[in-house]
Amino acid sequence: MGRLVVTEFVTLDGVMQDPGGAEKDTFDRGGWAFRFDRGEDGDRFKLEELMAADAQLLGRVTYEGFAKAWPTMEGTGEFGEKMNSMPKFVVSSTLENPTWENTTVLRGDLGEEVGALKERFERDVLVAGSARLVQGLLERDLVDVIRLMVFPVVLGEGKRLFADGAPELPFELVETGQTGQVAALVLQRHR
Repeated sequence: MGRLVVTEFVTLDGVMQDPGGAEKDTFDRGGWAFRFDRGEDGDRFKLEELMAADAQLLGRVTYEGFAKAWPTMEGTGEFGEKMNSMPKFVVSSTLENPTWENTTVLRGDLGEEVGALKERFERDVLVAGSARLVQGLLERDLVDVIRLMVFPVVLGEGKRLFADGAPELPFELVETGQTGQVAALVLQRHR
């Protein structure tokens, strides 16, 4: 049985919105992740988590951003090859015709769909970005592991990883490290 692993870039104040700067039209504080060097260790951290995954689970907005960028990126090596070839599952009620290779749209009950994915895959099902989806997964206690790269900046506004009113869920800190100017944390859910 696989694990559901949430992986996020976050600021010190918990903002996860637009680390890459793609939402400049609607969020003027985007692109914050590029202000800091995450170093070779940070690249390795991201590559290792991707290689440990059998599939990705994404919300529609994150999926559309990834689907626009990844298939056309050149020079991304094994990371890009894995991103493009692995099975991708998108939770959406509006996405009709996904164009990114190996994509399936999930429209059913979130708990049932995620349970089926965890049964189907032996290794990790990776969730990146996807703020609303992650908050729904946390509300239903479906997250097994959280992997964070914490960037040393406070934005003061933006979508946060943990919404106000989120349930109390105890996690165990199982790994910490510094990757360039960024802190890397791995937390595992206590069950």
